Amino acid sequence: MNHDPKPENLASNQMGFLARFLNDTEIDTRLLGMLGALALIWGGFHFYGVIFNNFGAFLTPRNLWNLSVQTSSIGIMATGMVLVIVTRNIDLSVGSMIGVIAMAMGLLQVEILPQIVGIGHWSIWIMAVIVGLIFGALIGALHGWLIAYREIPAFIVTLGGLMVWRGMAFLSAGGRTISPVDGTFALLGGGPYGAIGAWGSWAVGLTACLGVAYTIYAGRKSRIKHNFRLRPKWAEAMLAIIGWSAIIGAVLLVNSYPWPKGIVKQYGAKIGQDLEGTFISHGFAIPVLILVTVGILMTILVTRTRFGRYVFAIGGNPEAAALAGIDTKWVTMKVFALMGMLTAIAAVIASARLNSATNALGTLDELYVIAAAVIGGTSLSGGVGKIYGAILGALVMQSLQSGMVLIGFDSAIQRIVVGVVLVLAVYLDILYNKRVK
Repeated sequence: MNHDPKPENLASNQMGFLARFLNDTEIDTRLLGMLGALALIWGGFHFYGVIFNNFGAFLTPRNLWNLSVQTSSIGIMATGMVLVIVTRNIDLSVGSMIGVIAMAMGLLQVEILPQIVGIGHWSIWIMAVIVGLIFGALIGALHGWLIAYREIPAFIVTLGGLMVWRGMAFLSAGGRTISPVDGTFALLGGGPYGAIGAWGSWAVGLTACLGVAYTIYAGRKSRIKHNFRLRPKWAEAMLAIIGWSAIIGAVLLVNSYPWPKGIVKQYGAKIGQDLEGTFISHGFAIPVLILVTVGILMTILVTRTRFGRYVFAIGGNPEAAALAGIDTKWVTMKVFALMGMLTAIAAVIASARLNSATNALGTLDELYVIAAAVIGGTSLSGGVGKIYGAILGALVMQSLQSGMVLIGFDSAIQRIVVGVVLVLAVYLDILYNKRVK
């Protein structure tokens, strides 16, 4: 009778507590790597600022709140870029698409719709957003049609789109800046008024905590139903505690960032009260809530729907997917249409944050979006990618950019760093794939 231990148990015993912890909790090692990189970036910029006193501490509620807002548009597009890259394609046009979509929405709000429905009408921002989403989806669908049905390489189609849509953004208003956008539309970009305050943030945080608990509970029930391996109860309790701690910490952070004194004074005058010296919390910014919502919906789309399974099947082996009856061309076209719609959402946030639309909006964003997806674990060879990884990758890239801006690095050095990080991320992905194989 063979009493040899199972190979996985032997390996676990040899590697010790950490290996067993990761095995039982099923925490993604890439996630830990990204969190470690993020901690190094934040810690490096923080201590550099404190020691050399160039710009002060980096880890302040103000900086981190602004960082979350700045990450939103890149993070939203990165979730779509995951599906594009998973299907072994690429989209170089997203930055230029932001410019042309923002200009279309800006012209609607400032020059077209006010003449039709009247200046300041409540429906202006809604119609502008709807038109922007449709416009983005149509551009993406056009790219997807050319790639899937005309068999033009995605690199060429989207490289052409990069130039075409940037040119159209300029021509749409003759190079003018369109401002100001509708007041309600501007709230979608964040700012003191574009946030939900302390009580709203606690409501969101408690809802998220309940969501974490339900996700763990439902996951355990599903594993029992399908006779899959169960995580130990202590591991699930640990995951719940980690999730709740992160959520509550985020709520405390955003609630500790107050409105500027001038804004508080203006708001007090508007409502007829003396609010001087009053502490009013920002709370979660609306763009961050949009990013979280998009991340949840995209995760459900990828992991819980037939479309998501088709996307990963195509990325894993396009020929086998076609032989299995998947309409690979139609799925590819839908992936690019979805990418276009997500880019339109990013355009809404970017133009609302600036309170204007410019033809240069989104310049070089395609680099940050692709880098975010790759850093987040999306393999350029296709078939592998995670939505939450792309969002964390966007946070890493935006942290680098924000820190370099605070230090005073010029744009040339920033681009060098982004390029180096992108190449390094791809190299690490290659090493990871070789180790897995």
